[in-house]
Amino acid sequence: MLTVSSMLPPPPHPPPAACQDASAACSQPASAARTAFFYGTIYLVALAQGFHKPNAQAIGADQFSTSAPDGVASRSSFFNWLHFSMSWGYIVAVVALSYVQDNVGWAAGFGASWAMMLVSLSVFLLGTRTYRAERPRDRRALARLTKTFAAMARSCMDWILRRRGTMDTESNLQTPKEQEGKRVLVKLLPIWMTSVLYGLVIAQVSTLFTKQGSTMDRRIGITGIVVPPAALQSFTGLAIIASVPVYDRVFVPLARRVTKHPSGITMLQRIGAGMAIATVAMVVAALVEAARLRAARDAGLVDRPHVAVPMSLWWMVPQYVVIGVADVFTVIGLEEFFYDQVPEALRSVGLALSLSAMGVGSYASGMLVSAIDKVTGSTAGHSWFLDNLNRAHLDYFYWVLAGVGALEVLVFMYLARGYIYTNRCEFVDTMTGVPA
Repeated sequence: MLTVSSMLPPPPHPPPAACQDASAACSQPASAARTAFFYGTIYLVALAQGFHKPNAQAIGADQFSTSAPDGVASRSSFFNWLHFSMSWGYIVAVVALSYVQDNVGWAAGFGASWAMMLVSLSVFLLGTRTYRAERPRDRRALARLTKTFAAMARSCMDWILRRRGTMDTESNLQTPKEQEGKRVLVKLLPIWMTSVLYGLVIAQVSTLFTKQGSTMDRRIGITGIVVPPAALQSFTGLAIIASVPVYDRVFVPLARRVTKHPSGITMLQRIGAGMAIATVAMVVAALVEAARLRAARDAGLVDRPHVAVPMSLWWMVPQYVVIGVADVFTVIGLEEFFYDQVPEALRSVGLALSLSAMGVGSYASGMLVSAIDKVTGSTAGHSWFLDNLNRAHLDYFYWVLAGVGALEVLVFMYLARGYIYTNRCEFVDTMTGVPA
């Protein structure tokens, strides 16, 4: 559908006389039907990802039984190498497809993606008979989880309306398994909420980082090739590809000797370490942006936003690399954690929860940008997010995110200390990694 949408003819241009005025629009806006069709396809892609990613990851992790001697370590290793493989596709997408879309057309880029999805589906279907399908013993877990969500929502409303006593009554009416499901959700909710803050921080990789890079010198040497700013996201994938083997084959065995934990460190330790690394990435991004603003002022380009700032795009590589390393710890750790800490019948739901934290974090990022834009635009004289980035202050925003990240780490450490793992294989002290 995206390929079809990009192949539709553009709206007609107005007469040439209408374009003589620089302030006049020289193209007609898209029709309401065409706009609705495009947004419908975008949301359909998001819906498909919501079904595909958690279920694909769950069935992959299910191939490793924890009853085997090295089952826990192998399952943890699976999540590492899954992201190692996915990062290759991510790099091809942001480098090759962004170049195709900029120089050939959007239809070619979306068409290539569609063709690759057909290949992927064919390979998946060829291997279906070889997969180890783990049949859950509890087939009514999803129904009970839905009832638990509804009961928790009603309890929250009762608390807001100060109707005391109703919460205890509803709790007494629930079956033991429903109460267990509620306890699991209550345990996971604080971890999920702090993960949303991580999603807020890393949302800048595909938004403000790209906009920041579009103002810099993007030429490669004397070749004349201009790098698409979105292509820099490939360094996040490269950092994951480089970090996963080091983490899985070097760090985990060394840590295992000290902690005696099958995965080297606990899942919560891994998540917290990644959050701290992401905070460092925001500090690096703020320093680079401050240097870019100085370069723009020194070159007299403050009011010439369409002229490239004389500062190489490669200055931004470190912040992308640090984010990639953070993802190896936090994103992979969150997926393993939410997979492991829910009942067996709800593992794909647990993975969906971990992915939803990143999605909600992106929405939270947009809301935070809008709020700061409104406040700074009315009080500071000009917004931190002006279209002219040479007069904006993305560096201030990155410092705010660094502060948010630091606060997130402190809150997460407090929550992790009191967390008791549900899985019997993970009954260890969450901060030391020593078996209890």
